[in-house]
Amino acid sequence: MFGDDLGELLGGRIPSDHSRPVLAEHYAGRVRARSVLDLGCGAGDSVDLFRSVVPDVHWVGADIASSAEVDSRTRTDAEFVTFDGRRLPFDDAAFELVFCKQALEHVEHPHEIVAEAARVLEPGGHLAGSTSMLEGFHSRSTFNWTPYGLTLVAEAAGLEVLELRPVIDGFTLVAWQALGLPNFFLRWWTRESPPYRVMELAGRAARLDVRTRNQIKLVLAGQFAFLARRT
Repeated sequence: MFGDDLGELLGGRIPSDHSRPVLAEHYAGRVRARSVLDLGCGAGDSVDLFRSVVPDVHWVGADIASSAEVDSRTRTDAEFVTFDGRRLPFDDAAFELVFCKQALEHVEHPHEIVAEAARVLEPGGHLAGSTSMLEGFHSRSTFNWTPYGLTLVAEAAGLEVLELRPVIDGFTLVAWQALGLPNFFLRWWTRESPPYRVMELAGRAARLDVRTRNQIKLVLAGQFAFLARRT
């Protein structure tokens, strides 16, 4: 079966509950943390999401001194800190959740920053977000991850990877960039993209189970979501 090598490596980290694409924001409602670090926060707009889930959440955004996203930040209603991209300026076990949406592909020291995310998590706390796999260069991106590569780095940092889910497929993502980032493509982050729909229908026709359909989508993912827990 297509992707069996990845499936064997990831085992139960590939979910079997459903095969729908999931955005990083999905984990805000699942984890419902009272203290959140948005690692690579950019403009800082995730604070609205987390406040909608837990109104009195302690939210902190951390990012490097300058990037296109950081430079666009205008809000002043939240706490922001600047760091060097390697060492987070927080005590050990400071947060229940480290949220990291589409930031890990931009870091220069991936092993160090994942280890730092683990350090600032409370025991039992979660690292959740999404990152790029089959995506072209964008906004100073440095590395593209695979679900297996992220698992290796996270587990070396003392995290248990609980699940890995598809976000959007690589075909749609590359086409979006090649066509100049047209706005009508944005719908495919909130609904099933045409290539993923074909994979889903073909998988159902072949009577593949949910986990196997997720496995196939992960192999061809442009971006994938992750949830890990500090052990």
